Amino acid sequence: YCVEFRTESLSYHCALENRPFARWMQYLREGHTVCVACQPPAMNTDTHRCAGDGHNADRDKILHWEAIGNSQCQGTWKKIRQLAHCSCPLVHSFIFT
Repeated sequence: YCVEFRTESLSYHCALENRPFARWMQYLREGHTVCVACQPPAMNTDTHRCAGDGHNADRDKILHWEAIGNSQCQGTWKKIRQLAHCSCPLVHSFIFT
């Protein structure tokens, strides 16, 4: 499954990232919608959920995220909706870890 979030805030460290494998962080923007996929091995085998997916969060709850590879690139987002069938666009798509 996938979850769509609206980015509420992010640290300026994301824009400073210039390592080739992590340049995607430069393109994060406040107010953008991002799509995050929950796939094994991040998926809990008992609950079939990924930690941090906002399952029990209402639409107004602010959730925190952190980028793998640069712990200083972090921020907040709000859950928009969960999608049973992923159709994340190539841009602004991520995976829970």
